[in-house]
Amino acid sequence: MSAFVERLSSLVGRLPYPSRAVQRTIAIAAIITQGGIGVTGSVVRVTGSGLGCPTWPQCFPGSMFPVEHPEYEMFNQWIEFGNRLLTGIVGVVAALCVLMAWRIRLAHPGRTRLVKLAWTMPGGVVAQAVIGGITVVTGLLWWTVAIHFLASAVLVWLATQLLHALDEGDEEPRPVLPARHRPLLQALVVALAALLVAGTTVTGAGPHGGDPDTPRFDVPIETLSFIHGGLLVVFLAILAALGVAVWRRRAETPPSTALRRRYAVVWVVSLAQGVLGSVQYQLGVPEELVSFHVLGSAAVIVAVSALWCATRDRGPAVSHHPAADHVAGTGPHDADTHGAASPTAGTTTS
Repeated sequence: MSAFVERLSSLVGRLPYPSRAVQRTIAIAAIITQGGIGVTGSVVRVTGSGLGCPTWPQCFPGSMFPVEHPEYEMFNQWIEFGNRLLTGIVGVVAALCVLMAWRIRLAHPGRTRLVKLAWTMPGGVVAQAVIGGITVVTGLLWWTVAIHFLASAVLVWLATQLLHALDEGDEEPRPVLPARHRPLLQALVVALAALLVAGTTVTGAGPHGGDPDTPRFDVPIETLSFIHGGLLVVFLAILAALGVAVWRRRAETPPSTALRRRYAVVWVVSLAQGVLGSVQYQLGVPEELVSFHVLGSAAVIVAVSALWCATRDRGPAVSHHPAADHVAGTGPHDADTHGAASPTAGTTTS
């Protein structure tokens, strides 16, 4: 096994060192694809296409692709099949995340956290494929759909952490917030998690189950919507308390520009999401607004994750360029001997 890993490292070491623009592009693509698969999943639900392909991983027994069938509309088949195809794109981006992080670590051996974050992307794709299969096999039971969405939420959070990790070092995190304010930040994340879980129960009781015959969560949607709305109020109250706590201590520990901006963004996307949810409920949950609400959920997750990152400092970025004293895949060497200070440093082959 170790010989196999060494061979892979040798092959990865032959790749050009990713520029900062390439690094950010791949990480942003991970955020977009991980969030986008949740949005397309909502399109499957609202169009009643959840069982357009009634088997998994094949669409129909003996065929990976949609086929003419008297019981299944071709439109619904292609909607569901398109969502499955998007999983392949998510997988490609996830693989690129690993290759990027691996290549960076060969030049910067201390970047183990970056590699671990990158590996969560393909790991999440595999987990989502399994959950998706269970969802189809169980006939779109509402709680399996909820798990599917919540897994995407976790992956969006981790993809945002990966993007931020590219622009920081590997030192022990130094909290930017005073220790007494950290519980508020942690409570904000817990409230967000509760808000997302409550949202899945509203969806489970709502009219869009992915298939007309799918059993729904047998609880009044009015009750679940009230709980969901109440948790949003709690989330916003904690967010306000965090802001007051930080700004009251600005003379002692002035908030950074990044922290101020990200805090403001959380307010903007959260209020927009709250307004959208209220309009959606008042209009009787129209199909068009469901997918926008799922997109808004992803935006809130990204915003809170980015705020979390802005509350601690891990030192200056180290991944933007190959290390001056390392050659990819070979470990420490003399820069003069190997030309590590040249423009091609870190890209020598084995």
